[in-house]
Amino acid sequence: MSSLTIRGVRKTFGQGDKQVEVLKRIDIDVAPGEFLILVGPSGCGKSTLLNIIAGLEQPTEGSILMGERDVVNTPPAQRDIAMVFQSYALYPTMSVADNIGFALEIRKMPKAERQARINEVAAMLQIEHLLDRRPAQLSGGQRQRVAMGRALARKPQLFLFDEPLSNLDAKLRVEMRAEIKRLHLLSGITSVYVTHDQVEAMTLGSRIAVMKDGVLQQLGTPDEIYNQPANTYVAGFIGSPTMNLVAGRVAQAGALFEIAGASLDLACPQAAGEALLGLRPEHLRLQDDAGWRGVVSVVEPTGADTYVVVETAAGKLTVRCAPKTQVKPGDKVGLAVHSSHVSWFDKLSGLRLS
Repeated sequence: MSSLTIRGVRKTFGQGDKQVEVLKRIDIDVAPGEFLILVGPSGCGKSTLLNIIAGLEQPTEGSILMGERDVVNTPPAQRDIAMVFQSYALYPTMSVADNIGFALEIRKMPKAERQARINEVAAMLQIEHLLDRRPAQLSGGQRQRVAMGRALARKPQLFLFDEPLSNLDAKLRVEMRAEIKRLHLLSGITSVYVTHDQVEAMTLGSRIAVMKDGVLQQLGTPDEIYNQPANTYVAGFIGSPTMNLVAGRVAQAGALFEIAGASLDLACPQAAGEALLGLRPEHLRLQDDAGWRGVVSVVEPTGADTYVVVETAAGKLTVRCAPKTQVKPGDKVGLAVHSSHVSWFDKLSGLRLS
C-alpha cells in the first residue's frame, strides 16, 4: 500500500470565454491504508479528481504523488491502481473465475499461482460457488463482488471506487457497504471512494473530503464533519435529516441568542451581532414548559426514531424523537436545546465560528 498526495490540483475544460474550472487547487494527503471518501453533489468535481488520480485525465496544474513518486505523467497502466466502477465492467463471455484472474493472466502469472489467488479472493468475497458462472447469471450484488474481486486479485497500491453501489437497491447497498468496509480492513490497501451519498460517506470513510463547485469545503473524520461542520454547506449536506439553521442576533456579550419568537440562553463565541445557530435534530427535544414554542406540521415515524417537523416563528425545525412519541399535526409544543451540542456560523460568510 502507498500514501497518496494531491497538491494544488486544478482542472479546466474548454478555451477562452468558454473555459470552465471544475477543480480549484485541491490539496489532500492520504495516509497509507487510509479510506478517504470524496463526497458532494453531481458536478462538484469528485469524479474528475478520481480520474486524475487514475491517470484517465490530466490536471491543468498540480501534482499527484504515490509515495514519493509524482505520477502525473505516468500512464494509468503503470500506476499500480485498481478501479471499481458503477457499471461493473465485467467481460460477459468469461466465467467469474476468468474475470477475477484476467489481469493476473495478462501479467503472465503462472497458472497454479493464479488459481490460488482467484480462490483466495473468492473466499474473501464469499463467492466460491459462483466461479463457473457468467456475469449474465449473477445478481447486481454478485456482479459488484466480482468487480471488486478482479481489483483485489492484483494487490494494487491504491484502490479507487467510483460510486460502485449506485446501481443496487437499498437493502443490497447496506450489505455491500459492510462488505467493502470488511474488505478494506482485511486488505489494508489505501482507498479513495467517490459518492454523492452522505450515509455511505459517514459509514465507510476514515476521513471525508466534502466538495462543492470544485472547492474542498472540509476534510476530516466522520465525527468532525458531523459535529463540527466547517460551514453551513457542510452542515446542510452531511446528516439525514440535515442540521437545522436558525437565524438570530447575539446579545448580552454572547450569552443570549435572540430569535423570532424567543430568546435562548446559549453561549455564542461571537460577542454580538447576527449569527446562525446550527442544531442537529437529535439535539432538540420536545418540552412542554419550554419558552420556544411552535406547532407540529409533520410526524414521520421511521421505526427506530420519529422525526417531528415543528413550525416556529424562526422557521421549520426537525426534531428527532423516541419511536412512540405521542404528538400529531396541529399540536402546540415547546422546544428545548441541548446546549453542549450546538454549532455557530457567521450569517454572511456561512463559516463556522470558533
